[in-house]
Amino acid sequence: MDLATILGILGAIGFIVMAMVLGGDINMFIDTQSILIVFCGSTFVVLSNYNLGQFFGIGKIIAKAFMFKIEQPEELIEKSVEMADAARKGGFLALEEAEISNAFMQKGVDMLVDGHDADVVKGTLQKDINLTTERHEKGIGMLMALAEVAPAMGMIGTLIGLVAMLSNMDDPKAIGPAMAVALLTTLYGAFLANVIAIPIANKLKLRLAEEKLNQELILDAVLGIQDGQNPRVIEGLLKNYLSESKRVVNTTEE
Repeated sequence: MDLATILGILGAIGFIVMAMVLGGDINMFIDTQSILIVFCGSTFVVLSNYNLGQFFGIGKIIAKAFMFKIEQPEELIEKSVEMADAARKGGFLALEEAEISNAFMQKGVDMLVDGHDADVVKGTLQKDINLTTERHEKGIGMLMALAEVAPAMGMIGTLIGLVAMLSNMDDPKAIGPAMAVALLTTLYGAFLANVIAIPIANKLKLRLAEEKLNQELILDAVLGIQDGQNPRVIEGLLKNYLSESKRVVNTTEE
């Protein structure tokens, strides 16, 4: 579970609600017409840009912003060196007994055990990396589309409220509700874009970068093992995926 995402969004919502409560009756910030225009309207506008399968599949992608477990690169490097050593001593078949928790690494190792050529292994794993990236980018794209549409829908609601207000200038009782729609739709649009959509999209970009780095590290490790490179050489190559500070620490420990 990613506490930063949860605490960040809930904290922002909490302070906004607190400001509303301190400003008076919170019910004055709730308007059904504004909710329909911004939340429902924005959702259907985003839907129009994608097919139903893509749209309803976004839930699994968004979940990665809140619940996502990924191995540290250092763990993958350690496992790769261990497998490289086993392969040098007992051949690729020795890797059948290796306990591998990472599905992408397991797939690469299975291809080595099955005796596939390096080009086939590289092509297959690279295709997986590209497809994973595409799935993440699709989810990010939907959220960024929502972030663009929500303020625009808020502006549409504002215009609707202003038209209703100007049309009823002779009726003072109608001016208040119309003004509420005009202002609250702008508020809702800004809230949906800046508190919900953009932060989650940015977190998914981070998840994409982390997952892609790990997969590329694994790809290099698998190809190095297949090429029969020395485990220490593979380790040195894979440490390039670490930040410089971590490389220095690891070198010192060795």
